[in-house]
Amino acid sequence: MELTVAKKDLLRLVQRMQGVAERKSTMPVLANVLITSDGTESVRLAATDLYLSLHGKIPAKVSKPGSVAVSAKDLLERVSKMPDGPLTISSMDNASTTIKSGGSARRYTLRGMPGDDFPPLPQPAEGAPSLALDAGVLAELIAKTHFSISTDETRAHLNSALFEWDGDVVRMVTTDGHRLSKYDVTLTGRQASSTMLIPRKAVLELRRLAEDILGDPTLEKKDLLVTQSGASAFFQGGGTTFSVKLVDAQFPPYSQVIPAQSERVVRAPRVPLADALSAVSVAANERTGGVKLSISNGTIRITSESPDSGEGFDELPIDYTGPAMSIGFNAKYFLDVLGALSEDEIDLSLSGELDPAVVRPAGAGAPADRQFLAVVMPMRI
Repeated sequence: MELTVAKKDLLRLVQRMQGVAERKSTMPVLANVLITSDGTESVRLAATDLYLSLHGKIPAKVSKPGSVAVSAKDLLERVSKMPDGPLTISSMDNASTTIKSGGSARRYTLRGMPGDDFPPLPQPAEGAPSLALDAGVLAELIAKTHFSISTDETRAHLNSALFEWDGDVVRMVTTDGHRLSKYDVTLTGRQASSTMLIPRKAVLELRRLAEDILGDPTLEKKDLLVTQSGASAFFQGGGTTFSVKLVDAQFPPYSQVIPAQSERVVRAPRVPLADALSAVSVAANERTGGVKLSISNGTIRITSESPDSGEGFDELPIDYTGPAMSIGFNAKYFLDVLGALSEDEIDLSLSGELDPAVVRPAGAGAPADRQFLAVVMPMRI
C-alpha cells in the first residue's frame, strides 16, 4: 500500500479513533487503527473494540491500494509530530509501515499487522429505518443528561442512556439509582418512533462526534443520520460512521420515579445557589458529600458538618412562602444539575424530608420546545 494524504485530515481522523480503539484488550488488533485504500482518491480509517466502531474516509492520492493495521496510540503520536503538509504512508508485505513527510526528511517506521487480521465492522441492514437528527440537538441531549449515568459497568441498565424518539419528541433519560435526568426536545414536523439503550462509553463518543460536526466549517449540513439495525445503532455524519452495540437490558420505568406533584415549590437563583452549595460542600463529610437545606419564608440556609473538618454555612434569598422544612442531599448531585443548565432561575419542588426533589429551569429563560427535569433522592443527615 502507498498513498499521500494531508496531515490535517489524517490527524483529525486519527484523533477521533483514540476513544474507540481498545488498548487493554486481550486481542492486540483492537488497539490498532485499520488503514485501507482500495481506490485512487480516498483512504479509510477504522477502529473498534467489538462494541463500538468508528470509520471515516478522507481524500488521498493512492499509488498502490492495500490495507494495514497499526497502533492507534503510536500513529497519533507520530502524525502529530509531522510538519504540516502532505504525508506519504506505505506498507510492506510484512505490515511494516512507513510515514514520511513530503516537506522534510522526517520519517517514522511502525510495526503493523495485516489488514485482514482486523475484525469486520458492522453494517446496517439494507432498508433499515433511518432518521436525521441535528448534531446540535444530540449534543444538547447528552450535555443535559450524561452526568447521571452510572459508572458501575456491572449494572448495564444504569451504565447507559435511554434514547427515545416518540412522535415529534426526541428524549434522553439517565439515572444511577440516586438521581435521574430527563431532557425532551420537540422537533416540529418530524415524526418517528425509536427506543435504544446506549452504553455510557458510546454516549461520550457520540458527544465528541456531534461537537466535531458542529465545529467543522466545511460542512453545510450539521445532521447525523441515525439508523437502528438489529442489536446495533449507526450514526453517520461529517464523513464518519459511528456504530454501537446497544445494551440488551430493561431501563428503569423512569416515569414512576418522577413525583406527579409536590407540596412546596422554591424558586431560587441558579448561579448563587450553585456557588453556595459548592462553598458549603467543602466542609461536608467526604464519604457522603451531604449538605442540609433548611427552607423558610424567603430564605434557604445550606449547612454541612464533618467530624474531621468542622462545619460550613451559607444562606441566600429565595422566592418561597410556606411552612419551614429541612432536607439533606448529596451536594454533587445538585451541582451537576445546576451546571448543566443555563437559565437564571430554577424551581425546586419538594414534599417531605424523605421524598425526592425535582429541579426544573424556571422563568422566561426556559424555551417551550425544551423540557428538562432532574430528580434527586434525599439522604439522611
